[in-house]
Amino acid sequence: MADLEDVQTVDLMSELLRRLKCAQKPDKRLIFIGPPGSGKGTQSPIVKDEYCLCHLSTGDMLRAAVASKTPLGLKAKEAMDKGALVTDELVVGIIDEAMNKPKCQKGFILDGFPRTVAQAEKLDEMLKKRGTGIDKVLNFAIDDSVLEERITGRWIHPSSGRSYHTKFAPPKTPGVDDITGEPLIQRKDDNAEVLRSRLAAFHSQTEPVIDYYAKKSVLTNIKAEKPPKEVTSEVQKALS
Repeated sequence: MADLEDVQTVDLMSELLRRLKCAQKPDKRLIFIGPPGSGKGTQSPIVKDEYCLCHLSTGDMLRAAVASKTPLGLKAKEAMDKGALVTDELVVGIIDEAMNKPKCQKGFILDGFPRTVAQAEKLDEMLKKRGTGIDKVLNFAIDDSVLEERITGRWIHPSSGRSYHTKFAPPKTPGVDDITGEPLIQRKDDNAEVLRSRLAAFHSQTEPVIDYYAKKSVLTNIKAEKPPKEVTSEVQKALS
């Protein structure tokens, strides 16, 4: 644990004020579902800040668990070192572990998980043991034909997850994050060929998850082809 005596007073006060503000917010446990390029990455930071939630990306969590050498992280590393897939049980366990952190006290946004009905069922089982469940699933619905232009022009700020687009949502300075001034990156898989492969996987594996949550009456469809600000309005309406 960091020594609080070494933390600047202004930083301590800012965090205290943020937590006091967050205490008034309702708890929310959310899942964002949608194909690559549908806008989940653009909307997640907005919702995260508005409702004081933590953003749980399974890839980031796995890397963090491996780096910190938690028991689950060591098991994940063992599987990855063998070239094996990390099991659904292990991923759900890491999500369960992450939910204990103070930043997840008011709830979470799960992005990129669950990708299959089996994963959704295991997630529900874990949440049921905690005496809770998913409050809302937002399905970022968009036609495949719209996505290629979106994907190939997308740039990301790695540490925050902020998303930009050379045409639709450019940064103030090309190649640079608006807030930190740090360089943006383009993911290696943000190209048309990889997109087609990922869309095929999404339609075969993840579309049944949409039906799974629709039957539980927690699903809201978002018209993700709209401009980002209009999508934000739809998201806020769905969550209000």
